Amino acid sequence: MPHPSSDVQAFECRATDADLDDLRARLAAARLPEPETVRRPAPDPRRWDQGVPLADLVDVVDHWRTGYDWRAFESRLEEIGQFRTTVDGLGIHFLHRRSPRADATPLILTHGWPGSVAEFVDVVDELAAPPDAGAPAFHVVVPSLPGFGYSDRPAVAGWGVEKTAAAWVELMGRLGYDEFLAHGGDWGGNVTAVLGGRFPAHVLGIHTTLALPPPGMTTDGLTGEERRHAEETRDFWLHHRAYATQQATRPQTIGYSLVDSPVGLLAWLLDKFAEWSDTEDSPFETISRDRILDDVTLYWLTRTGASAARIYAESPGSLDPDLRVDVPCAMTMYPGDIESRTPRAWAEQRYRRIVRWTEPEHGGHFPSLEVPDYFVKDLQDGLSAVLAASR
Repeated sequence: MPHPSSDVQAFECRATDADLDDLRARLAAARLPEPETVRRPAPDPRRWDQGVPLADLVDVVDHWRTGYDWRAFESRLEEIGQFRTTVDGLGIHFLHRRSPRADATPLILTHGWPGSVAEFVDVVDELAAPPDAGAPAFHVVVPSLPGFGYSDRPAVAGWGVEKTAAAWVELMGRLGYDEFLAHGGDWGGNVTAVLGGRFPAHVLGIHTTLALPPPGMTTDGLTGEERRHAEETRDFWLHHRAYATQQATRPQTIGYSLVDSPVGLLAWLLDKFAEWSDTEDSPFETISRDRILDDVTLYWLTRTGASAARIYAESPGSLDPDLRVDVPCAMTMYPGDIESRTPRAWAEQRYRRIVRWTEPEHGGHFPSLEVPDYFVKDLQDGLSAVLAASR
């Protein structure tokens, strides 16, 4: 069993009662706008065309103020195991669950925005100690991206996906994991691609739900369904990326609202949970209110609304156009993930060894929250294929 470096320290998160009281007071005193001008009866995804409907927001705010239990989430993080270490002068927070299995493989899971480590708290146990003895087991590491959660907020520029990936290699080395697997979606998918492309000596292979092709791809040779998916993704990038443009160009401006107003923060994040989930109307069809509020409250208590938004400014082009990934890759394209339905022919131009490609019937941008049982099985199967190809 590898032994962690002394540079890794146990960590305990504990919000003060004063901070929780302040949150509830701010929620009670919130000033809300009038309802949206286009209203439709539920269920109807078009109810969200102007953003989060007022009635839905009022319901969540009321639950956040009177029914939600932050202490339960703190306890869950403690059950998994929390730690911090400093890399290049920045404190990095992470969850770490070692598997009891002798044949377990180290695995790092990287979240995105508007997510956090809350995305993976419901799947860590089964990945580390699967009930099925025939399923692969993993030593699971779940870091908070720089500027997110209990990781430090960078005081200087430079913490983009390339530097973050290098920090993850250092982190895993300090835990005694010189070779490991990696998974990610959203910004975590970007970091995971860099891990596979830049650090093949350490990364056995990757699993991702985000396949970003190099620039210049055309629809020539695609099937009709692939063309439709490509057009849907293009429409998203053209007409649904205002939030990203704001965070890439003026993160400080929107940051004041995200750090000062819990209702503003909730609406900004909830809008994306709604738009990117595979549901008929509301994200709460598949994700519990409490789990989304775990995520939002984590942003609130750590005051990371602005610092998390800056990841868009730090990596505006996401990936180096010349980056190629030659380690084995498994990819899952979820149908409700509006941001990334990449045709396989495009993905193959960057990810050179795709050993498993899956297109499930259900699931969106947050599969570990929306379809956790499927997500775990798919990740196990995908990484099994990756490990077989890496030997």
